[in-house]
Amino acid sequence: MVSRITDDYRDMAAAGCAAICEPAFWAGFDRSSAQGFHDYFAQITEYEPRRAAKFGLAHFCWLCINPKESENVELARDVLAIIPQFLDRPTVLGLGEIGLNKNSRNELKVLEMHIDLAAKHNLLILAHTPHLEDKRKGTQLTIDALKNNPGINSARVIIDHVEEHTVGMVLDAGFWAGMTLYPGTKCTSSRAVDMIEMYGSERLWMNSACDWGDSVPLAIPYTALEMRKRGHSAAQIDRMIYQNPKDFLSQCPKFRLPQP
Repeated sequence: MVSRITDDYRDMAAAGCAAICEPAFWAGFDRSSAQGFHDYFAQITEYEPRRAAKFGLAHFCWLCINPKESENVELARDVLAIIPQFLDRPTVLGLGEIGLNKNSRNELKVLEMHIDLAAKHNLLILAHTPHLEDKRKGTQLTIDALKNNPGINSARVIIDHVEEHTVGMVLDAGFWAGMTLYPGTKCTSSRAVDMIEMYGSERLWMNSACDWGDSVPLAIPYTALEMRKRGHSAAQIDRMIYQNPKDFLSQCPKFRLPQP
């Protein structure tokens, strides 16, 4: 939401959204110091919850150095060193979106550092997978890195940005699979519903892409309409857009939804 305007909060509240979970995000440019990340973590743990609350929305967040900025291993070490001081804040769910962007050796090293930190503090993980032609390779590298750490419980990890050629490998490995919805690229609403119809609803969820490019904060409600158009029941729709994310996120004791 740091890249969005207040009207987006109003629209999401009007559409019936109950909560927002914001991953640590690329700022549109590479930050040059750990202090910049410190200020950003303060923004998403202090300011954004207050801005969302004005519209009756609960705001939660994830912390990390984003994969786009993970090529600089020394900067990543400095950023990871400051993350623990934010972990006790009431809206922090875990680490995310950690992962790979170009599948480089440095990115993989930083991913492993994040996984170690998550294991040490028993944190939920939201993992990013590449958006380019290396998605399958990056997804396998991510799965392997997670499996190689004995402190990680796959039921507490969601591997995000799955597409038709990676969703099965994520689910087969025991992780949650996240479908990130864009209006025209990557995973559209219709493609997401295709995957639901192919793989069912177990350990599968959808999330709205909200970033600097062409993205729609209301992608989840729009996909609910697509499910309804295809004949999915109200219970099936509720499972995908509400119950599944609630079940996963409730593994963090801080996750509490506002009472209707």
